[in-house]
Amino acid sequence: MGWVLLSIGAVIYAVMSLVTLAAFALDKARAKLDARRTPEKVLHTLSALGGFPGALAAMILVRHKNRKPGFVALTAIIGLGHVLAWVLLIVAWRVLR
Repeated sequence: MGWVLLSIGAVIYAVMSLVTLAAFALDKARAKLDARRTPEKVLHTLSALGGFPGALAAMILVRHKNRKPGFVALTAIIGLGHVLAWVLLIVAWRVLR
């Protein structure tokens, strides 16, 4: 059961990270063209739905949103929340089995 949950989680994180990275890259391209942008709340929502590794990768690889301290901080908080939730889930699973 534990490995199944971890495997499903890994797939969700991988897919959402690719979607989030693509959204960041598209927003960066639109910014360069002075076109309509993706709202920050959409980017944060994608991060919160499991795409935070892709968001962090985009901040480094695409250099997008990496100079906005508030945006970076909220993305970090989202990522830390996910890590904490997994740690608590694993600890609870070990205690209850």
